[in-house]
Order: sequence, then C-alpha cells, then structure tokens
Amino acid sequence: MSDDAPTTARQAIFGAQEERILDRLAALDPDLMAYIRDFAYDTVYERPGLDLKTKELLASVLLVSLGSPDELKTHLRGALRAGATEQEVREALLLCVPYLGFPRTVAAFSQLQSLLERQKKTPSRSRGVVQRKALRS
Repeated sequence: MSDDAPTTARQAIFGAQEERILDRLAALDPDLMAYIRDFAYDTVYERPGLDLKTKELLASVLLVSLGSPDELKTHLRGALRAGATEQEVREALLLCVPYLGFPRTVAAFSQLQSLLERQKKTPSRSRGVVQRKALRS
C-alpha cells in the first residue's frame, strides 16, 4: 500500500476531490461542513458491518430517491472508487425504477453516464479500487 492510500472512508470516497468538496460545503456554511465531515463520514461511514462498496451503493440509491444530483455524483464516484463495478452500479440504479419511477432513475443514469465519460477522458489517480483493509469491514 502506498503512503497516499486513503486512511478514512471519507478519503476513499472523495479521493482527489476531497478538498474541493469540503471547500464547497464550507462556503455554504462552515458548521454544516463540519457536521457532514465529522458525523456522516468520520463517524457513520467508519462503522463496521458493511463494506464501503455496499455503503456507497446504498448511499447512491438513497440519493436517487431524494433527487440530489450533486451528492449522487459524489457517491457514484465513491462507489466505483470503493470497488463497485460499473455493472453493479447500474443494477443498483435499475432497482430504483419500481420504487422511485423512471424520471429519477433516468436522471441517475445521466449522472453515471457523465461520470463515466469524464473518467474516460481524464485518467486520474482519484479513480480505482480503494485497497484499505479497514474500509472493507
């Protein structure tokens, strides 16, 4: 494992986007950013019981249900970084159809398509499977 391997779920999910994401949240409100960082990522995401890939697939479908495209984009990327295959992400999104309907699912697939197209154009260190053993708990 390299020295720059992620040591927290937050780092694994955000990858090279971490600073940009936290800055965006802090610009909205510094306390909000701290709650999201400290509670959602550094507390809830660090719980054992589900591996990070499963947590990110669940987060993705929950965000589809909420109609939150910016957050969905982050967690689709996070699912792929945590080891989900493109097919696994697609299957998780397809499961949304009977519960959430076609419009939200189509919008989610648009987010996924956009993400995949960007990844093809821009090879990046921020992509790829996270190899941190503790994240697989």
